[in-house]
Amino acid sequence: MWKEITEREAGRIGPYSFANRITSSRISSLQLSNYKEIVSPHRGSINSLQVDLTEGRYLLSGATDASAAVYDIQRPSIYDGTGLVAKHKHIFVIDKQHEHGHKYAISTAIWYPVDTGLFMTGSYDGYINVWDTNSTQVVVNFKLPGKVYRAAMSAMATSHMLIAAGTEDVQVRLCDIASGAFTHTLSGHRDGVMAVEWSTSNEWILITGGCDGAIRFWDIRRAGCFHVLNQSHTQLGRRQPLLEGSSINKVLTSKSSSEGSSIRPRGLQKRTVAYTKQSSIRNQGQGKGSVKQRLHPGMLSSQDRATAHYGAVTGLKVTEDGMYLLSAGSDSRLRLWDIESGCNTLVNYETVRLQTSKAIQLAVTQDSSLVFVPCMTAVKAFDVWSGKTSLTFRGHYEYVNSCWFNSRDQVQPFSFVI
Repeated sequence: MWKEITEREAGRIGPYSFANRITSSRISSLQLSNYKEIVSPHRGSINSLQVDLTEGRYLLSGATDASAAVYDIQRPSIYDGTGLVAKHKHIFVIDKQHEHGHKYAISTAIWYPVDTGLFMTGSYDGYINVWDTNSTQVVVNFKLPGKVYRAAMSAMATSHMLIAAGTEDVQVRLCDIASGAFTHTLSGHRDGVMAVEWSTSNEWILITGGCDGAIRFWDIRRAGCFHVLNQSHTQLGRRQPLLEGSSINKVLTSKSSSEGSSIRPRGLQKRTVAYTKQSSIRNQGQGKGSVKQRLHPGMLSSQDRATAHYGAVTGLKVTEDGMYLLSAGSDSRLRLWDIESGCNTLVNYETVRLQTSKAIQLAVTQDSSLVFVPCMTAVKAFDVWSGKTSLTFRGHYEYVNSCWFNSRDQVQPFSFVI
């Protein structure tokens, strides 16, 4: 670290490079803490974790005993007899004894993105509850058809307050906190939906992964899925940057300027199909006088049946820059996808054993260099681009279901166990 500080003082490296080097150094030295302990009130496996996005201070957890708890991870509750180990007890816990508590396992617990005054829980009892943090009372709830596997809210949304819910039903539903009603029903999956994830670069784009092995992209402003990932459509490594003077760049620029008034997810529709021969043939057949309906991958029968995994999609995570998507499946495979082209990047992640019967929660570092994956009784950190195992965190005695990376104040990933 002192070498980086000296180079920064001498002006040989910039502030962003300095910050990245320090962060990378701290991440590489991560290990099980001997001075911090979170005292869990749960009596079952923990399915969901999230540290609030506003202060980075409050940890929310949901468990299979139908309980949800909130902890202050910055201010310890007590210290042990030696005064060295800081213990963080729950601020409050909501369980079956609560008048509005869930009856069955909580599968998802998430904070309202812009305020710690609200949080949401989704359960196998088929309900999503929105809670007031201060009063621990339900503000609004939604009844869904079947078990709730996963729910998510967009961290960058300014125009809507929607909760995307994936259930054992084939349809994805969007719940509006403001009105207390369902606003959208997204149809396309052929089996239950175990993973839902919002784009980190566009508040209107939703990504879902189903038990049918499909990963679908939705623009919630329009009907239907506009893209389905296909594991056989590949590109090796990172996306090649477009040259400023290239003919391809000029064509894409002219298209974007002429079609700027249409509603289309940025960088995902035209550019995705521009790399395939089918799209070029299709575009040639559409002249000025053509009255054919414009087709997109979600409407083509051959591409609509494409799969991203041989088995259920159990986890999704979009990188912080919104350019890449990481997916995990019941086939015990991790895949990295280029969101703009929709291609499998063919990164060969080292062999892992993943849970196959339930959804898992992935985490990535802020610079998108590492992905943290629950691998049975351990949490492994893989280099996103090489696929090699960088770190392995052991300490749990049973299966790990979820993990969360918190870069606020201290670089520390949180992981909890079944």
